[in-house]
Amino acid sequence: MPKPKPEKVEAAFFDVDNTLVRGSSTFLFGKAAFKKRFFSRKDLWNFAWHQARFIARGETAKTLNQIKDRALGLVANHRVEELSSLTDLVYDDYISPKLWPETVRLAKEHIAKGREVWLITAAPVEIANVIAQRLGLTGGLGTIVERKDGILTGKLVGKPLHGRAKYKAMKQLAEERNISLKRSYAYSDSYNDLPMLTHVGHPVAVNPDKVLKTHAKAAGWKILDFKKRELRANR
Repeated sequence: MPKPKPEKVEAAFFDVDNTLVRGSSTFLFGKAAFKKRFFSRKDLWNFAWHQARFIARGETAKTLNQIKDRALGLVANHRVEELSSLTDLVYDDYISPKLWPETVRLAKEHIAKGREVWLITAAPVEIANVIAQRLGLTGGLGTIVERKDGILTGKLVGKPLHGRAKYKAMKQLAEERNISLKRSYAYSDSYNDLPMLTHVGHPVAVNPDKVLKTHAKAAGWKILDFKKRELRANR
């Protein structure tokens, strides 16, 4: 008799920037890199400008490309070990204070219910992994920076995990780990993640931009807005 197929598992997929972390995790990485003298104060101010726009306007392809291109240029020609040594500093000093407590609680609730929880972000995979590890989540998927002979080249391996590329990464992971997307959850703030959100059974809009909020309302999706709650708490 043929062996019965293993039962599919459930998972929850979380975007990082403006969903789990307030603002751009890549910019926060940039601040840590500046502290370690990876680059100049002028470059840090340019990063700060993009971070302010990112928080005010939400995620756009143009803003992401600006942040990505600057970040890649700044890490080029550094050793892989230097990048790895930054991740703990990035989390402790910069990312941890910027975490949305409500989103962290949701992620940990999924873990408690036996689901896998994956972070999927356009930020470097090292950032996704350190956040997942520190929060006790299953793992992270992120953009991969090319390495040659232990040196970062400043080029990408494949595409940034953004838009349809993020969905493709989620789909491939689901196939590898026997995950049922129909029974799974996805959380994001951006309309750019509609390919990911529309392919799970339980999509949730978190701190949504205008386009995603409109789509979520029309589709009857759950909407969580922690930004408004934060504003009320600070009055």
